[in-house]
Amino acid sequence: MIKNYFFAFLLLFVFQSGLSQTEKLINGKVLHEQFPVEKVDVVNFSSKKVAVTNAAGEFFIIAKAGDELIFISKDHDIKKIALDQNTIDKNNLPILLILKPEELKEVVITKIPSIKLGTDKAYEQGKLDQLAVEKSARSLKTGVYNGSIENGMDLMRIGGMILKLFIKEKEVVKGTPQIEFKQLARNSYDEKFYHQTLKLNPDQIELFLEFCDADPKSKTLAESNNVLTVMDFLFAKNIEFKKL
Repeated sequence: MIKNYFFAFLLLFVFQSGLSQTEKLINGKVLHEQFPVEKVDVVNFSSKKVAVTNAAGEFFIIAKAGDELIFISKDHDIKKIALDQNTIDKNNLPILLILKPEELKEVVITKIPSIKLGTDKAYEQGKLDQLAVEKSARSLKTGVYNGSIENGMDLMRIGGMILKLFIKEKEVVKGTPQIEFKQLARNSYDEKFYHQTLKLNPDQIELFLEFCDADPKSKTLAESNNVLTVMDFLFAKNIEFKKL
């Protein structure tokens, strides 16, 4: 009877010794974008043991192969890893956490008028004054009219600036002066084109361009500013020029 108790106790001791040999104190470091994260709860889900990372992001916890470690931080997503024997043997586990997305409680979008500003200060001021007039018109006070004009001097100045603004915009619509055909032909093709392609002598080039410019069609070409069309025109006029 005594032998049976002794044998059972021996088996229990060996079994517990075997279990204790498989467990190991492992350590690791918790990081976010290469920076250590402190106060992270490290939970061994299998044994229910808990550790907390220090200021350097380091933790120490008893674990064995097959255990699951869970890393909990209020500012980061929960991380869970399963330990195998290879991981246990390596030790010094690097754990990378991902920052939780920041939730916005409320987004306020305010629509404002679009103002295109340029280098002309008077033009810019006119646009700003126009915006001021529109804002003032929306906020006019109601009540008994007493004959006075609120912000009268400002409105007179703003009215003058807006008038200049309209004049300025009309000037922009008119556009810049059109380029002459001779200048267009000079800018589009170099001297080599007139010498080697059109077979013109140096003293004939200016006369040839004058000949082309006399044709009313050259004005239309100058407006279109199409290089290929101008080239076709020059070839046609070159034939006529050499027949003179």
